Amino acid sequence: MKKKFKTMILLLSAALAMVLSGCGGSSDKLVLNVYNWGEYISDGSDDSLDTIRAFEDWYEEEYGTKVTVNYSTYPSNEDMYSKLASGAASYDVIIPSDYMIARMAKEGMLQPLNFDNIPNYQYINQSFHGLYYDPEDTYSVPYTYGIVGVIYDANKVDEADTGSWDLMWNEKYAGDILQYNNSRDAFGTAMYKLGIDVNTTDKAQWDRAAEELINQRGLVKSYVMDEIFNMMESGEAAIGSYYAGDYFVMKEAQAEQVDLRFYYPENTNFFVDAMCIPTCAQNKELAEIFINFMLSEQAAVANAEFISYASPNRLVYENRAYIEDMGQDAMEVLYPELGDFAEKYNKLAYRNMDGEMLDYLNSLWETIKLN
Repeated sequence: MKKKFKTMILLLSAALAMVLSGCGGSSDKLVLNVYNWGEYISDGSDDSLDTIRAFEDWYEEEYGTKVTVNYSTYPSNEDMYSKLASGAASYDVIIPSDYMIARMAKEGMLQPLNFDNIPNYQYINQSFHGLYYDPEDTYSVPYTYGIVGVIYDANKVDEADTGSWDLMWNEKYAGDILQYNNSRDAFGTAMYKLGIDVNTTDKAQWDRAAEELINQRGLVKSYVMDEIFNMMESGEAAIGSYYAGDYFVMKEAQAEQVDLRFYYPENTNFFVDAMCIPTCAQNKELAEIFINFMLSEQAAVANAEFISYASPNRLVYENRAYIEDMGQDAMEVLYPELGDFAEKYNKLAYRNMDGEMLDYLNSLWETIKLN
C-alpha cells in the first residue's frame, strides 16, 4: 500500500499549472494532472527512464499534439482522499490503494474506465482481476502490489527474536523501534499480532488493538512514514514494519555498520495500488491513454525496477533480469510463492470501513498518540 514516499516533492510546474478551482475547473491547454505516492514512478534519476517525459514525447509523436503532465505527490491515501473530497484541486489520474479505491468508488468519486482506450490491460495477470475492492474491474488498473513485512538490523537484533510481530513489542529493543504514523497500518501491526480480523466491526476488538498500541508506546522511538528510510539506513533505529519494495531501497543505501534484513510475519497486510480516474478529471480519454502507456513493456519494467515493488503486469515478470541485481532474497521477497493470491489477498487485505467505524478508529488513534 502504499508505499514509497521517501521524498515528498511537489514539482514547481505542478504548483504553477494545477487546476486549483476544484472539480469544476477547466483549462484550454492539453494538460494531464497526475497525483501519486512520492518516488512511485521511474523519474529519470540514477540513469532510469523518465516515464513522464517518455509519455509526453510518445504522445506528441503519435498524435502530433504536445501534452504536459503535471505530476504531484501525496504521503498517504487519507491525504489524497481529503484533498479530492474537499474539491481543492482537480486530477486526471490517481493511484490509491485498494481499500481507498473501494471507498472512493462507493462515494461516487471515481469514473468507470473505457478499456477500449487501455488495450494493454491484457497484460495484467489474471490473479489481479475481480479483487474485492473493484469486483467488476470497473474503476481501476493494478499498478503494483506487495506484502507488509518487518525490517530489522541484524547487527542489533538477535535472529532468535525475529519471525513474528512480537519483535515490535520486544522490550529488549526499547527506543529502537519505529511504528507507522498512520492509523490503519499501525492498528494493522497490533491486530495481526493479536490474531484480530483487521476489518472487524466489533469495537471491542479495536479497543484491544488500541491497548496493545498504548502498551507499545514506551518502546517506540518515533512514529514515521517516509522518515523510516533515513532512520533505518543510518542505524538510528533497528526495527520497523514497512512495505516489501522499500526494503531494497533501504538495503541499497544502508550505512556500513548496518545490516538490514526482512521477513514476513505469518499474518500481514497484502495490498494492491491501482491507477484510477477521479470524477473531477478534466481529460478522461487522455488519462486512459496515459494509463495504457504505463502498462507498456518499457514503462512498466522501468517503473518496477525503479520503485522495487512487485508488478501485476506479466511483461514485467517475464522481463525481470533486473531483480538479479537486487540480492539473493529479491525474488523470494517480491514474488513469494503464495498459492492462490486472490484467496490470501481477499482474506488479509484492508477493507473499506463505514463512516462510524472510521470515526471510531480515528478517535482511538488520537488517544494512542496522546499517551
